[in-house]
Amino acid sequence: MKTELAKDFIRQIIDEDIENNSSREVITRFPPEPNGYLHLGHAKSICLNFSVAEEKKGKTFLRFDDTNPVKEDEIYAESIKEDVSWLGYNWEDRLTFASDYFGDLYQAAITLIKKGLAYVDNQNAEEMKNNRGTLTEPGKNSEFRDRAINENLDLFKKMKSGDFDDGEMVLRAKIDMSSPNMNLRDPVIYRIRKYNHQRTKDKWCIYPMYDFAHALSDAFEGITYSLCTLEFQDHRPLYNWFIEQLETDHRPRQIEFSRLNLAYSLTSKRKLNDLIEKNIVDGWDDPRLVTISGMRRRGYPPESIIDFCQRVGVTKKDNIIEMALLENCVREELGNSTQRRMGVLDPIKVTIKNYDKDNIEYLEAQNHPKIPEFGSRKIPFTNEIFIERSDFLEDAPKKFFRLKPGGEVRLRYAYIICCEEVIKDSNGEIKELICTYDPDTKSGSGKSEKKVKGTIHWVSKKHAITSEVRLYDRLFHDHNPGSSEDIQSSINPKSLKISKAKLEESLGEENAPNSFQLERNGYFCLDAKLSKTGKRVYNRVVTLRDTWAKIEKAALSG
Repeated sequence: MKTELAKDFIRQIIDEDIENNSSREVITRFPPEPNGYLHLGHAKSICLNFSVAEEKKGKTFLRFDDTNPVKEDEIYAESIKEDVSWLGYNWEDRLTFASDYFGDLYQAAITLIKKGLAYVDNQNAEEMKNNRGTLTEPGKNSEFRDRAINENLDLFKKMKSGDFDDGEMVLRAKIDMSSPNMNLRDPVIYRIRKYNHQRTKDKWCIYPMYDFAHALSDAFEGITYSLCTLEFQDHRPLYNWFIEQLETDHRPRQIEFSRLNLAYSLTSKRKLNDLIEKNIVDGWDDPRLVTISGMRRRGYPPESIIDFCQRVGVTKKDNIIEMALLENCVREELGNSTQRRMGVLDPIKVTIKNYDKDNIEYLEAQNHPKIPEFGSRKIPFTNEIFIERSDFLEDAPKKFFRLKPGGEVRLRYAYIICCEEVIKDSNGEIKELICTYDPDTKSGSGKSEKKVKGTIHWVSKKHAITSEVRLYDRLFHDHNPGSSEDIQSSINPKSLKISKAKLEESLGEENAPNSFQLERNGYFCLDAKLSKTGKRVYNRVVTLRDTWAKIEKAALSG
């Protein structure tokens, strides 16, 4: 059962607005730039924008802010749509693009010029940067700031016609070069980019800057609540200036909230791209990344990510959320939705010498201990089985309750066995255990009252299927890897271990579940990408317990 959470400050603001003005409709938008893949922080924004509108029977736009053709690609746009849909949200007929409004934005720029509030500047980027001033010193007016309106109109139209080269001139808003808010120091609102746009092709060679297009697209669509992360707080006066000067019909209310920062993870596109180019990770959907495509491929259920975002909540305070919270959300969701199976990740052979070698006994196994509706399955038991290597110790301590020489242990759903002999290879490595079984100790038979303290999982050697299993750990061993420029020094060299596992035969059947719990080993999911070749490759989604708790505690105290 999900915990009911207190109402966050954004929902409180919306409730107050509705109470003061009952006709105010809740219309939000999720406005990504199609220049990369979405990550967990975007998931928080997606959940917030869609859910607050849904709660008030409003609507949400999915709008691509496609104003920079140099960095954008249709591949990114399609991946973003897939991510939003996978999380369970539907934009219905409200898929839009900033490029839908290029004509309107151009006319808005013309209006600013005619009102004497925008001018064409011939300064290059370096000159504008030098004249912008600092946080303690005002900027300097451009020598082109007082150009006549007609001259600005003529030059801007020539910019649109392609008469000038990239960077030769820009259109700037005329606001205040001495403003303490750097965003108001005559920001650039149009620049020349002679690149084909993914949607408009070669129709335009000038493109609006993000701040200009973003604010006005919100107004054009009638957005009532523009929900942004805190880095856009200082941009709000600029957005409001555009809205006020252009007297738009709609005036969105911008509310800022803190970004989602997750421990032991990285969301910087630049740094992630560097890892990809150096083949440290397997693309943007590497299961060790907290990109939405990476989490999907790893096997995180979308419900667990939504639950996580709800638990994190919406605040104005920046902080780092522990990875353990996300992993616990995943465990809770998978614990109640996945069937159980048995599999051995690091197998060691066991021969049961007093069990008929020609006999195959099919044992009843529950698919879920707490959900009878999941039913049961038959698993074969033979005289040769595999168990986990870690479930046997030759020199075992007193409180080791699994298998040891002369010791007894119960095989899950089967019998109690006793280790009689250890066989090693020429290197001294254990290669086989010779055991005996007690036929009166079959699980559920009630024939014997014998008790043992340990129960281990196993698979029949004759029936086991061999499969590649990928055991993922956190990609970084640093609590906050994003704080370092030398990101490679933060890489956890043990973030991926590939095992040739032995799995019970039911996982090879046509109707086998794609996600399941391997008893005592964790939750696993079929890797849809790697399995396209025909072989079944599984990812460990998450361990059964938080194995990093002590490490995180030490990191926080240190």
